[in-house]
This record gives sequence, C-alpha cells and structure tokens, in this order.
Amino acid sequence: MLENVQLFIALFGGYVATSMIFLKNPHFLHKKKRLKFTCTHISHRGGAGENYENTMTAFRRAVSLGTDMLELDCQLTKDNQVVVCHDNNLLRSTGVNKCVSEFNYKDLPLLKPNLPVDFDPLVTFRGTGKEEERRIPLLVEVFQTFPQLPINIDIKTNNNFLIGEVNRLISEHHREEITVWGSFSEGITYKCYLQNPKVNLLFSLRRVFELVLLFYTGLLPFVPLRETHLEIFQPSMVLHPSWHNHNIKNGPLLLYLPTFLVRTIDFLLMSKTLFKHLGQRGIQTYVWVLNYDNQFKEVFELGVTGIMTDYPTRLMNFLKENPQYIKKTHSVSAITEAEGGVNN
Repeated sequence: MLENVQLFIALFGGYVATSMIFLKNPHFLHKKKRLKFTCTHISHRGGAGENYENTMTAFRRAVSLGTDMLELDCQLTKDNQVVVCHDNNLLRSTGVNKCVSEFNYKDLPLLKPNLPVDFDPLVTFRGTGKEEERRIPLLVEVFQTFPQLPINIDIKTNNNFLIGEVNRLISEHHREEITVWGSFSEGITYKCYLQNPKVNLLFSLRRVFELVLLFYTGLLPFVPLRETHLEIFQPSMVLHPSWHNHNIKNGPLLLYLPTFLVRTIDFLLMSKTLFKHLGQRGIQTYVWVLNYDNQFKEVFELGVTGIMTDYPTRLMNFLKENPQYIKKTHSVSAITEAEGGVNN
C-alpha cells in the first residue's frame, strides 16, 4: 500500500513538473502562431459611448483617433445583405419591434436619435440625430473604407448563408489575415472555422470554459489550440459603481452574485500566467468591454494584449499617458486610413 502511495506521489509530481515546464516553454510542443497584427486599442461597435454604435460615423471617428481594431456585429437582411448591426430584434436600437431579417436592406429603419450604452449602464449616447449618421451600414462598406485595418466580427445568428456571405466578403477583400471572427456560440464559431480556417478565430464561450479547465488541470500545455484570439469578460467589471443601480434590468448574471463569489471567479479567470502562456503561443488576449481608467490599468497589469471599449478617446488618452502598456505602435496603414476616414 505504501509503495502504491509513493508511486502515485512520484507520478503526480512528475506530471506537475512536466506541465509547468511546458507551460513556461510552450515552444517545445507548439509552433507559435504568427499573426499580422497586434491590437491594444479596440473600439467596441466603433465606440458606442461616443457615436451611434456600429455606424460608419463611429468607425471613421475611431479610426481617426488611431484605434488598432474595430469590433462589429453582423446580421442578414431579408434580401440577403450582410449588415452591421448588433441586435437581431431592432426594438432597442431603432424603436421598431421587428427583426433585421424581416426587412430588405433599403427598408431598414434608422437608429434612434438617443441610444443606451449597453456596457455603461444608465448612460445614453445622445447624437446629432442626423439621418446619415444613424444609418445601418453594409459590411462591404466597412471593408471598402478600411481595407488594411483589423476588424473583429461577431456573427450574431446561426445562419449558414450569413457565415458563407461574410466569408465571401473577407476572401474577396483579401482580409483573411487581418480579420477575426466567431461568436459566443460554439456552433457558430466552429462553422466559421470550417468555412475558412485561414481567418483568425475567437474562442467561443464553451471553449473559454474548456481553456480554463485545461489550464487548472495542467493539461493546457499539451493541447493544440485552433483559436488565435481570446476575447474575455472581466467578472469584476460588474463591481464597478456604474453597474450598481436598482433600475438596471436584465443585467449579466454576475451582477446578482455575492461579491466574494464574483471576485473568486475573477481570480480564476483573469490569470496573468494563463495570458502569458497564450501570448507565448501567439494567441492574443483582449478584455471586453471596459470603459474606465482604473479598469484599463488593472487588466493591462495582467499582461493582456488589448482592451475593447465603448470610449475610444478615453482609452487612447490613457495609453498616451501610459505608453508602457502599448504592445505595438500603431501601424502606418492604420494612420493612413485614419486620415482618409476623416475626409470620407
């Protein structure tokens, strides 16, 4: 019996030691992914706190500031046009209680003059109200306007035709190496991967759980990963004062959990060691959606590649004051597009 216990201890100790060696030196087992871009500053829906979300006005403004990447969402219209729109049902964004798929593109309603900022609760963006600024754009418009700028595409609907059309547009505009796509849904994300493995891929929600499980069981160093980008939610974000108001309805589940439990989940998920390991394998990590300087500092200290924000100006000012967090200076192509975007 004692010999069995000693054998188990020896084997377990050997496993732990081996796992730690490969965790710190993943190049022993895996070829590092070589991506064409690194994104520190990512504009969520183009910057939903500063312009009408997912519009050409928002995208041009974010690019003029020097953002590294645009994040946007895609839906399919009745006449099979790929549009940039977050919600399938348009009630929140336009006031019309119908789905995108019920409209031909030319008949889509305009965004409301004032829009709530989803990740800055109880804050409403109040724009000029100009119709051109409130128009829902086509994905092809974004590709044509910013041909060299990295774009993160969230596929919102599990629709094979939608995935195929987005892939067609990516391929036609030669954007495989500067586009990231996927979804919270594993089904959608895997379909994206099967459709075109050359396009950079997000971790789905299920794959995030699997990733964390592999990390804490020591198996992660031995497992190949097809994904290139970890887009992760910071649990402690809901502890920010902006989230604590009795008027908030349908908030994230974490908002209703005890503080100690939220901090425990945050401790397990927001691991500096995990992010470093992924970085050594060429996988970028960015946190969504953070909107305040103290949040920016906290996650950058963990070694994440970048931050997704509703306030591109606020994050840009933070990076100017804290250049040590910039993983890579803005590319010439991005600056060129920024200048062109203002004039378009």
